[in-house]
Amino acid sequence: MRPGGLGLPVAAALPELAAALDGSGAAVLSAPPGTGKTTLVPLALAGLLGGAPRRVLVAEPRRLAVRAAARRMAWLLEEPVGATVGFTVRGERKAGPGTRVEVVTTGVLLQRLQRDPELPGVDAVVLDECHERHLDADTALAFLLDVRAALRPELRLLLASATADTAAWAELLGGAPVVAAAGVSHPVETVWAPPPSAVRPPHGTKVDPALLAHVAATVRRALAERDGDVLCFLPGVGEIARVAGQLSPDGVEVLQLHGQAPQAVQDAALAAGERRRVVLATSVAESSLTVPGVRVVVDSGLTREPRTDHARGLSALVTVRTSLAAARQRAGRAGREAPGTVYRCWAEAEDARAARFPTPEIALADLTSFALQAACWGDPDAAGLTLPDPPPAGAMAAARDVLRALAAVDEAGRPTDRGRAIARTGLHPRLARALLDGAPAVGPRRAAELVALLSEEPPRALGDDLAEIHRTVRRSPADPYARRWKDEARRLERALPSGSDEGAGSGSSGPSDAVAAGLVVGLAYPERVARAREGGDGAYLMASGTAAQLPPGTRLPAGGWLAVAVADRPAGSPSARVLRAVAVDEATARRAAGPLLTAREEVHWSARQREVTSRRVEALGAIELAAAPLAAPDPALLRAALLDGLEREGVSALLTWPPAASGLRERLAFLHRTVGDPWPDVDDPALLAAADRWLEPELSRARRRADLERIDTAAALPRLLPWASGQAGRLDELAPERITVPSGSRIRVDYASDPERPVLAVKLQELFGWSAAPALAGGRVPLTVHLLSPAGRPAAVTGDLAAFWHTGYPAVRADLRGRYPRHPWPEDPTTAEPTRRANPRR
Repeated sequence: MRPGGLGLPVAAALPELAAALDGSGAAVLSAPPGTGKTTLVPLALAGLLGGAPRRVLVAEPRRLAVRAAARRMAWLLEEPVGATVGFTVRGERKAGPGTRVEVVTTGVLLQRLQRDPELPGVDAVVLDECHERHLDADTALAFLLDVRAALRPELRLLLASATADTAAWAELLGGAPVVAAAGVSHPVETVWAPPPSAVRPPHGTKVDPALLAHVAATVRRALAERDGDVLCFLPGVGEIARVAGQLSPDGVEVLQLHGQAPQAVQDAALAAGERRRVVLATSVAESSLTVPGVRVVVDSGLTREPRTDHARGLSALVTVRTSLAAARQRAGRAGREAPGTVYRCWAEAEDARAARFPTPEIALADLTSFALQAACWGDPDAAGLTLPDPPPAGAMAAARDVLRALAAVDEAGRPTDRGRAIARTGLHPRLARALLDGAPAVGPRRAAELVALLSEEPPRALGDDLAEIHRTVRRSPADPYARRWKDEARRLERALPSGSDEGAGSGSSGPSDAVAAGLVVGLAYPERVARAREGGDGAYLMASGTAAQLPPGTRLPAGGWLAVAVADRPAGSPSARVLRAVAVDEATARRAAGPLLTAREEVHWSARQREVTSRRVEALGAIELAAAPLAAPDPALLRAALLDGLEREGVSALLTWPPAASGLRERLAFLHRTVGDPWPDVDDPALLAAADRWLEPELSRARRRADLERIDTAAALPRLLPWASGQAGRLDELAPERITVPSGSRIRVDYASDPERPVLAVKLQELFGWSAAPALAGGRVPLTVHLLSPAGRPAAVTGDLAAFWHTGYPAVRADLRGRYPRHPWPEDPTTAEPTRRANPRR
């Protein structure tokens, strides 16, 4: 081993760590970045520093970290990668029979656990950077705990974290010991460098250009004020490119470090340089990678997190404020080798609003792959898995719906043979479905190539037309992305079962390249097959029912059909944004999204036509393909549509209410208010709710609006009377339609003018001798009497007729008898003869 290896700070903690693992078989290691936890510890566990030889698996969250860790350990041993130390990432393996330490991604570890949970030949597993809370790492930990509990209690398990918050991890391991390794403590000075003027907060993936310009200016300031290399943290590849475009420092090398960077650039960033360097990096450089020579960190304060719209099946990355824990990790990069400085591009007061820790990926991500992993592990609900955080119920339900649609699990959530085949590909289940079903249709090679385009995201510069991207990368053998893509395509083709090419071929046989691309994309995302809306402007409707829009500058043709591979829904936007797609014809769209094809009878109330419409509709999900009038609609659907019309238009507006029906409804409403049960409520919602009691059989025979208007409501409404209790016979007693007054006239009672006090409007002379009007509702509600002049005009209003005769009548008599001399105006109306007529002429 090289001399410097044993001088790493973590070396002092190795005896304690060995004792902890010997005692309980599991431990948590807390070691700051730069202490050697990723490189020296695995070598020690493997017995390469002394002790019994063991085989160790080290799981890292990123491929970039896997390669870097393997190279660093091999360098310490003065060996090539692939000898004592090797690595495996998806599609690439450098390891041999003599490999004692193998570094893998957490995804590769999950695949191996699913193939053989006992991990034969492996003595210890190290889960590195567990504090980052990646979903694959959380899942692998849960599976490993099951393995130790049921199959291999002797399997050693070490969780390595770059943070000191290890109590929860120790508890998860059943009270395992915690070993802390002290790092080399070089002071890091904090320089608060907020933008000189207000910048807009990030919106989706959009970052204010003014902030990026300020970050670039801060990098230039750091180069002028401090010595050493500069490591600048930015949220994504696009922001790195924009900041790089604003930097042109003399004699300084600018490197862009991210997961999509070419291998040569990654190697250059992770090795000491001859010139001063500015390394622009995503969060990949926060903890699992060492960038030598860095004395200065410039932190934009932003990072990217996944967000999933489970209702629409859309996933996207959003830009968020970096957590306090991540900001500490970033700052620590400046003090790995010597005292350093961190320039934070925000005001110190903003830290009060920042989250303490990053949000666990399980709380944010699409859980389809996780749900399939859990199902194949034998725990479809993941209820028995020892996870740091449980999966959200809604996200799990959405994931299970997708898996059932792919026939990957049965109704009970158990994996099918097809589901196990999907899981073995190592792809997202949607992409695995496109590979397995696409190979017979377009040929295994083209299916593998196209699915590789979906799994290995092409650079944005290649545009948004996947068919064009496919042609471009096939012609670019020297391009770094094209090389990675071809490696992945070869891996996927090898993963296909034999016989996948039946009925199709590659190259010139089978469908054209454009049709093949559309078919494969549609198989992966059938609900994203989209048709242009009328009117153009790049607007589409997806089969899921989600509106979609082509972005400015698109290379995709407007109009027709699209198979959409990548789309997101920007915050606040009513439409999804199409990022990658293929133009297809309707036949390809139908074939790709075949399970969404439906033919249905559609009977509903049209609010625009105010009428029932009946059609037979052929649709692809939410996209209507054809429609024809329906001659004999289902009576149950008709009834539901008419009830919907009554609800939308209102029972009062849609039915016909002659005076007899209106009068009865008013009387019933009065009794419901004043007496209550058993008198029914007859407002619109109540009548609609009771439609089956009073509108049948007329409603069952109705076919259109006119049939509703012809219903005899005066005959139908009495069906709501309380016949069963015998109270219906008291209707005229409690709420009479008319009242006989002393003159013998039968006067209609007005229940509508004043809902609280019904009104009796009658000519004054007809009430002579009547000391009191009757009370309604069993004596509960007195009548309000409107006393009319001989011409029928209001003369007085009273609720107490006896009092009126004594106090109000003299004034009315004095006012009106001169105008109506032929009508009687006795001085004592209580003893006068009531009359409907005037006195005879003399």
